[in-house]
Amino acid sequence: MEDVENSAPKKEWNLSVDQELRIEVAQDNEAKIMITDGQAEIFGTELVRNKVYNFRSRAKVAIYTWHGCTVQVTGEVEVGYVSSETPMVVYLNVHTAIEQIRQKVEKEGKNTIGPRVMICGPVDVGKSTLSRILLNYAVRMGRRPLFVDLDVGQGSIAVPGTMGALLVDRPADAEEGFSSQTPLVFNFGEVSPGESVKFHDNLVAQLATAVFKHFDQNPKAATSGCIINTCGWVTGGGFKILLNVVEEFKVDVILVLDQERVYNDFKTKLGDSVQCVHLPKSGGVFERSQNQRRSAREDRIREYFYGNRTPLYPHVFDVKFSEVKIYSIGAPEVPDSCLPLGMAPTTDSSMREVAVSPSTNLLHSLCAVSAADAPEDLCRTNVVGFVVITNVDMENEIFTVLSPAPRPLPKEYLIVSNIKFMDLK
Repeated sequence: MEDVENSAPKKEWNLSVDQELRIEVAQDNEAKIMITDGQAEIFGTELVRNKVYNFRSRAKVAIYTWHGCTVQVTGEVEVGYVSSETPMVVYLNVHTAIEQIRQKVEKEGKNTIGPRVMICGPVDVGKSTLSRILLNYAVRMGRRPLFVDLDVGQGSIAVPGTMGALLVDRPADAEEGFSSQTPLVFNFGEVSPGESVKFHDNLVAQLATAVFKHFDQNPKAATSGCIINTCGWVTGGGFKILLNVVEEFKVDVILVLDQERVYNDFKTKLGDSVQCVHLPKSGGVFERSQNQRRSAREDRIREYFYGNRTPLYPHVFDVKFSEVKIYSIGAPEVPDSCLPLGMAPTTDSSMREVAVSPSTNLLHSLCAVSAADAPEDLCRTNVVGFVVITNVDMENEIFTVLSPAPRPLPKEYLIVSNIKFMDLK
């Protein structure tokens, strides 16, 4: 093992003040990064000098320094270059302005809530990265903000197809991100909000209610406010979804990355009621193909069950058909031709709970384990975890599931999503 490590390519990079080393680890390889001199950070997390940080295949890392540093990289990297064109000073100024709002809220007292900051922009402009930077800077100031992730396409708090909230009380791990020990997660079951806008808006409202309830019980979190990450659909119906987020979370600061049109749309629609800021994206951000996005989703699900740097050991066990009740959310709309003349549908089918019979169609389905106690509560109740159905034995009426925890399942209600996961690795 030592010989393999010694044979890996090694390179040293010297960074000056306000420079960033951008690295993409080569596929099927790992890279070790160590700061041998000076100070540096990764997305707002300070790096410890002479400590080795391990990054897996295809990881994209940006090592930034305010004061200058020397970086040693061991391993195969597909991309590696130093850039002096970074938006970090701009992002620091944004953090400073948000911190000033928190300080003002502290002086006012009277159960006031700190800044609710929504980050938006098209896909692949660095919204998740900016969220992480602002959260890390807040924690380093002694704050305890909530991270609200509404990007169902990636699902950084749990798995793709979900939205959730997480109390951030320590900086993100440079290799693994924020600790997600006790997140609040709602299952949407799709990777695009456009698949069911009404259901998406309903879950946003449920999550906002839970966030404000937490603020009522945790004054320090209330003062710190929240950072809200959103999906990349920002025009047409996507813009309406963002306006709903603004309303439900009482957003008072909107950060728009890259796209000036969206910034102007917000200014036109909201006027001076919400502070809107247009920000540049980092030059290190690049547009991903559909295949790359799909691969990233599969990696995220795999991490949920198997871990990243710290390995997890999931469980595989059988569940009788009689032990679970499986539902999907949403039913086809009733055609107008099937309704009496002049009548309109009286119920919203997009949030209807539909019982699902066991069948081989469920094979490889990602299913949420709901905390609900009755079917009618499935649309407004959070989930406690996820399983993947890896086999369906119709003859013996048994499912085989991949689970992060041992048997039995904590609840009987499963919500099947439209996301499939085949455990090929």
